[in-house]
Amino acid sequence: MSRTWIVIPLYNEAPVIGEVVRGLLPYFPNVVCVDDGSSDTSAEAAREAGAVVVQHPVNLGQGAALQTGFEYALSDPQMTSVVTFDADGQHRVEDALAMVARLNSGEAEVVLGSRFLDNRTNIGWLKRLVLRTAAFQTRLTTGMPLTDAHNGLRAFSRSVTSNIHLTQNRMAHASELVQLLAVLQPRWTEHPVQIVYTEYSKSKGQSLLNSVNIIADLLFR
Repeated sequence: MSRTWIVIPLYNEAPVIGEVVRGLLPYFPNVVCVDDGSSDTSAEAAREAGAVVVQHPVNLGQGAALQTGFEYALSDPQMTSVVTFDADGQHRVEDALAMVARLNSGEAEVVLGSRFLDNRTNIGWLKRLVLRTAAFQTRLTTGMPLTDAHNGLRAFSRSVTSNIHLTQNRMAHASELVQLLAVLQPRWTEHPVQIVYTEYSKSKGQSLLNSVNIIADLLFR
């Protein structure tokens, strides 16, 4: 039987992480949150909701948190797949389930979420432009015809996860991950997912901040 671990990078998401974890557990009983030096009660909220919590003593960045989560999941000899899932409530459990089903069917070893394969995601023009530009640049540098290169909802088989070794701690990890996949050449596909831009995430300015980080990554990496 398949055994999936959900890996959630966690940084100062105390108001929502409990709800995110509780929404996942009925379908994915193995959830690890990597608390990346949060200054609030994120770790406690995740633990109380039922997740395993691994803590970084200081903030290292999302790439480092993902790598820690991968290594934790790989320590489970029964783990068959890993799903990366955001802590802020923007991802949908239904999409994660469908992506794991595609892994389990043998169709692919990697399933990458894309918000541009259907029209469910309501996205502003600036972020759309940035993400489309990033995907185009990724296609040029890796040869992988991705439509959404910076989507945090991804599913990997165990064999692929064991070969992922992220060295870019912050936003550049997204580009590094695609470059690693281009070298590994697993069987991969994209899957249509909906990103739910909530009032909470908008209030934190995450959409604009991520756009700025992606532009910086494209310009300086």
